[in-house]
Amino acid sequence: MNVLHHADLPAEQPHVRRRVALVAHDHKKQDLLEWAQFNRSILARHDLIGTGTTGALIERELGLPVALLHSGPVGGDLQLGARIVDGLIDILLFFWDPLEPQPHDPDVKALLRIAVVWNLPVACNRATADFLISSPLLDSQYSRFLPEYPPAAAIERLSMRAVG
Repeated sequence: MNVLHHADLPAEQPHVRRRVALVAHDHKKQDLLEWAQFNRSILARHDLIGTGTTGALIERELGLPVALLHSGPVGGDLQLGARIVDGLIDILLFFWDPLEPQPHDPDVKALLRIAVVWNLPVACNRATADFLISSPLLDSQYSRFLPEYPPAAAIERLSMRAVG
């Protein structure tokens, strides 16, 4: 098991670039923007990925480069989920709105589910985002534990045996 504890961290760490995904629902975009402005100097040391409108907003207002995906409702959440599965995202900051129905709610749930499946650090609000961004693990050589899943072909063979 690949686990690093805070006490195991050396005093000086070389800088590690994380791939940080930024997503916010409409009523939470201002919240994420204010949080990102406050943490701009930290975010500038990492690679940022954002869904459509959120990513463009962060790029414009902070002047930082953001790899832009599609907007969430037209597939951006699914693109982000695929990147998580492929190991291309290290942290997900997803300020979602629990009080507002979303037309793409199944995609939202799928994104949150896949982040948990792959043991990805996720912040859904400012308080949790503060904890993540201020963690000494952010700039360390920390590698999260990745579950081992059988390849899709093996799962298909097992399910076919159960049917046949």
